Amino acid sequence: MTEQAPNPSTGTFIDARQDDAQGAPEQAAPDGTLPGAVRLRVAPSPTGDPHVGTAYMSMFDLAFARQQGGRFILRIEDTDRARFQADSEQQIYDTLSWLGLAWDEGPDKGGPCAPYRQSERLETYRPYADRLLEQGHAYLCWCSGERLAGMREKQQKLKQPTGYDRLCHGKTREERAGLPGFSETPVVRMFIPDDAPLTFTDLVRGEVSAPRPDDQVIVKADGFPTYHLAVVVDDHEMGITHVVRGEEWISSTPKHVLLYRWLGLPVPHYAHMPLLRDEKKAKISKRKSPWARLTWFKEQGYLPEALLNFLALLGYPPIIEEDGTERELFTFEEFSAGFDWDKVNTVGPIFNLDKLNSLNGHYIRQLEVGDLASRLLPYLQTAGVLSDQPTLPELGRLKALAELVQTRIVTLTDAAALVAPFYVSDAELPIADDARAQLKDDAGAVLDAAIAALEPIDGAIPDTLGAQPEWATERIEQALRAALVEGLGIKPKFAFGPLRTAVSGQRISPPLFESMEVLGKASTLARLTRLRDELASASG
Repeated sequence: MTEQAPNPSTGTFIDARQDDAQGAPEQAAPDGTLPGAVRLRVAPSPTGDPHVGTAYMSMFDLAFARQQGGRFILRIEDTDRARFQADSEQQIYDTLSWLGLAWDEGPDKGGPCAPYRQSERLETYRPYADRLLEQGHAYLCWCSGERLAGMREKQQKLKQPTGYDRLCHGKTREERAGLPGFSETPVVRMFIPDDAPLTFTDLVRGEVSAPRPDDQVIVKADGFPTYHLAVVVDDHEMGITHVVRGEEWISSTPKHVLLYRWLGLPVPHYAHMPLLRDEKKAKISKRKSPWARLTWFKEQGYLPEALLNFLALLGYPPIIEEDGTERELFTFEEFSAGFDWDKVNTVGPIFNLDKLNSLNGHYIRQLEVGDLASRLLPYLQTAGVLSDQPTLPELGRLKALAELVQTRIVTLTDAAALVAPFYVSDAELPIADDARAQLKDDAGAVLDAAIAALEPIDGAIPDTLGAQPEWATERIEQALRAALVEGLGIKPKFAFGPLRTAVSGQRISPPLFESMEVLGKASTLARLTRLRDELASASG
């Protein structure tokens, strides 16, 4: 393998003997040369719904990889079999794809470093562990779980630093078997030297100090590697040049640096990102916050481009325009093009859903109407507003409705309540209690006047190409204002309330006159007449 050293100015690896044209030579691997000037990875565990932090880290990985002409790798760390969930891996693929965070290599795509699932790489780790044992950097530990629990309890009572007491270090199996708390199947532990390096240079934080680690287990009794050994081996064999992860891993970095050095491997650059925090400034948890689940955002109707913009702003400043003003709205491509590790925020950002809602509403308003209608369709189907196979007239109406609700929704799921009245029969339209309660004593007279004003308008669609239909928003509004505001002398905010209730069944609805145009003359008059008759029957 070519000797390598970090280039502090670019954060990439360069050949310690000779730069190539790219400043980052491709690294050798057992199956050939690895592509990409830089190589970054995200390595989620399939233990349930993907965490929003997976997307957060992936976004920074991909932004830097694309900027540098590198590669983004997806690795599945599935060695925690107790928490493994079979459908979780597919959810990882689905949610990252929904966000547009496309990986170049992974279990589903293959690549020069396959396999990309840790459970399929178990034979890879043992030779590294054996080498560490042979060199004296690791040792076998036969301590039982009960003995370790008692040891920790004693240390805590005496207010001593917790950590393994090295009872097994330097002992043969036979020697250790003669002592209490013996287990037949040993684990493998690192032997941390007294002079272990505890500082490292972080791309985000500069010089970082970490606490001294204890003798960490690197191979469990079942033969599976722990995270610490597996991540070092996998990152090396996959040519990872930059490790982007949460700040909670800072304390583990000295262990990983030691393993790299003991094994004679180049140490990657580290970037420890600030943790996403909830409103109480605690690390977000899927147990406490539903929005910690990445699938939640799709379920709730957030746009992927809005979520990416929001996540970027949590860890990165707005774009500065040439005139010095800040711009919070930007594309992923813009984010990637100007990305700089020095600009990453080191303070744990608060996950502000109000801010996300504001961004999402903006992105919805910027969508082309046909695009918005397409995005609304699956949410309307899930809500039961439309069937799995809507008719062409229903889809045509949806496009018209999308334009009406575009400025009135914050998430795509908000549209269901506004759109639903347009897909039920006139006789079955439910009237909400709050809408019915706001009707005044003159509501029947208002409805009578409205029906009389709308009856003369021709509701037919003209046959002549280019001709304008008479049943249109402007004509409807003109007739109703003349009849109700001018004719009955009622203020507009009171005049149109009964009409809105009759047409939509809701107190709040899409624009009234536009809604009547979409419904058509027959349905509009049928709904006005129905409510008028109900009111007359109730008063009689």
